[in-house]
Amino acid sequence: MPSQFDPPSGTRDFLAADVERREHAFAVIKSVFAGYGFEPLQTPAFERLDVLMGKYGDEGEKLVFKILRRGEHEASGEADLALRYDMTVPLARVMAAYGSQLPRPYKRYAMGPVWRADRPGRDRYREFVQCDLDTLGSASLLADAETLAAQHDAMVALGLTDFTILLNSRRALAGLLEAFSIPAEIGPGVLISLDKLDKAAPAEVAEELTGRGLAPGQASELVASLTAADAVDQVRVALAKTDEGIAGLDEIDTVLSLLAGQVPAGRITFSPRMVRGLSYYTGPIWEVVAGGVAGSLGSGGRYDHLIEQLGGPDVPGTGASIGVERILALAPGANDPGQTRLDLAVTVLRPDLAAQSFGFAAAGRTAGLRSSVYLGESGQLKRQMKWANDSGARWCVIYGEQEQQGGVVTVRDMSTGEQVQVPADDLGEYLAQAAAAGR
Repeated sequence: MPSQFDPPSGTRDFLAADVERREHAFAVIKSVFAGYGFEPLQTPAFERLDVLMGKYGDEGEKLVFKILRRGEHEASGEADLALRYDMTVPLARVMAAYGSQLPRPYKRYAMGPVWRADRPGRDRYREFVQCDLDTLGSASLLADAETLAAQHDAMVALGLTDFTILLNSRRALAGLLEAFSIPAEIGPGVLISLDKLDKAAPAEVAEELTGRGLAPGQASELVASLTAADAVDQVRVALAKTDEGIAGLDEIDTVLSLLAGQVPAGRITFSPRMVRGLSYYTGPIWEVVAGGVAGSLGSGGRYDHLIEQLGGPDVPGTGASIGVERILALAPGANDPGQTRLDLAVTVLRPDLAAQSFGFAAAGRTAGLRSSVYLGESGQLKRQMKWANDSGARWCVIYGEQEQQGGVVTVRDMSTGEQVQVPADDLGEYLAQAAAAGR
């Protein structure tokens, strides 16, 4: 049973170490995205309800966190605003509002919390961070390759090495349905079933396809082709029989060719049974997976008419998202910035020495160090040294009667225990040099 002090269900508190680790990860991602020329976009945490509704389907709309009217309208019990559900609808709104002021193509990244009124569970939150990057206004497959490369490099920069990018194309999937003579009206349902091949047994998927209207032999042949050891070769042969299949293969091979020199060999592969359930994709699609990890670590794809469907102008688009929450949970120690609460701890051994100690801490900050004086009762050097150690301080400045008389301070290296005496007036310069040298 939750305590009254627990955060609301589906949300989390982050103490200092977690906050620093998360901020470090976000900074790494931003740096990579910016290196590819993507620019930041920040939108409000909430949107008008009419902007959000009608964009996510019936199931998605049930998960929108609505905000009731306020003030004199509060008694109505009606909502006019809602918390941001994702980063894509706000992008469409911005494109509609500022399209003439934005560069073409418009390359943006957005990072921030989104909210879903979902049932909380393991790795499933009501408040979580999305890290998206999108390119609007380019129909070139160069845009898809660049977006995918930026996503890949960000994940590498976060410390991930053992992952694979599964690449496919919605046009290739359409060609696959045509090659196997699957009626257009049941095509979307067939793809939904095929998307389960990584989770369910082939026989179960074949049975589900039969329930969707395929003949048993047709369903078995399709599943067998997609699960065979040489599935890629079999699917390539099938796709070569249809115009859509040929166009889809061309998309896949072009993206693979563009990325061949940008990512390690084998990192990205054609996966003919990877579907991605979102129907708005129109071209290349991909997912990032890692061995032993359920679900994807990232995903993306081309969506040439989505922005228009969301209320913006009809511009081609492609985008990707990094599952930063899942990555941080997967490797909680990866890319730890190594930060602690303090670089420099300064003792206060007597009340009449407090002003000087306060000044020594200021000298540390001037040298670029996180510095603080001991805030407890003065005296008891042993207790203050324990505080310095518990704070993770790299150095501790000791200033007592002997130091005062000699016009020096004692600087203790907390990792080695070595101590040196430094003229009090030269402390700032000494600390700056020590920090620069990594001592």
